[in-house]
Amino acid sequence: YGNFIDDLRVYVRGGTGGMGYPRLGGEGGRGGDVWFVAGERITLKSIKEKYPQKRFIAGTGANSSVKALKGEKGKDCEVPVPLGISLVTDDGKQIGELNAAGERFLAARGGLGGSLATNFLPCKGQKRIVHLDLKLIADVGLVGFPNAGKSSLLSKISHAKPEIANYPFTTIQPELGKIMYTDYKQISVADLPGLIEGAHANKGMGHKFLKHVERTKQLLLVVDISGFQLSLNTQFRKAFETILLLTKELELYKEELVTKPALLAVNKMDLPCAKDNLNELMSQLQNPQDFLHLLEEEMVPANTLEFKEIIPISTYTGEGIEELKACIRKSINEEAEQENEEYRKKKLLLLQTSK
Repeated sequence: YGNFIDDLRVYVRGGTGGMGYPRLGGEGGRGGDVWFVAGERITLKSIKEKYPQKRFIAGTGANSSVKALKGEKGKDCEVPVPLGISLVTDDGKQIGELNAAGERFLAARGGLGGSLATNFLPCKGQKRIVHLDLKLIADVGLVGFPNAGKSSLLSKISHAKPEIANYPFTTIQPELGKIMYTDYKQISVADLPGLIEGAHANKGMGHKFLKHVERTKQLLLVVDISGFQLSLNTQFRKAFETILLLTKELELYKEELVTKPALLAVNKMDLPCAKDNLNELMSQLQNPQDFLHLLEEEMVPANTLEFKEIIPISTYTGEGIEELKACIRKSINEEAEQENEEYRKKKLLLLQTSK
């Protein structure tokens, strides 16, 4: 999976409290706490390199003494983490997430200092194993089988420079790019490693890829108009079949993914027969139910994706690229408007009920 790390297992422990002072009833200071703090330009790889032990322990509380009957609190330990982190325990339970810069999460609380209630003996801090599970946050997630041209498309529409080659699985780690518009508007796009049939069951890149789709606001499916075949041992799939198979993989991983707003980019329109193939694909997409028999029953998705726009493009000649950028922007703006409208309605409803 390249040098990209999207899951890191760390040990955290709150500081032990300070000793109490029985003769004068003095209280020891509380142990320090361990906090995860989200910040820009931080990666899990940099955390692993900086803290190879992956252990984060807060400071011990100060003992009570004649000079200071109330001991000072131990030093907190702050761990910088990237945006888009889910915090998961060893048994798979999610205990929190950090999505915006400056957000904090209390990972391990410090122990109480010694006092009358504890017979003046200090308590140990909380300790546990936490998985830092990264899911990329982007406005748009590029979804497609290997060799559909996602990396080429990302390099055309944004300033990202992904590695591109003429074989499956060029992309072995997610790439983030930004579409820059002339009025300085920016939209982030994530090119995610190519799916294969059976990805939901962890074949190929499996869940390592699919979990990154969860945090994207919209999907942009990229399909090769001439169809797709992973290897000589696998079946050849026409463009319509690849769309159904991609939908099925998303649905099997998490049903909500299929409800995200989606656009379809039909790539490689510079190839011969592309126009005829596009006409066939458009008629199939208008009445998908009539063509589901093309796939084995277990590969047919329960719900077909509704595309807001279908844009024929060629990353080789540049055809349709500007139109695609305009469609992405329009779609993102429409969703933002809808969210604002829902927020306004909720606020209004709250005001009415409070009156």
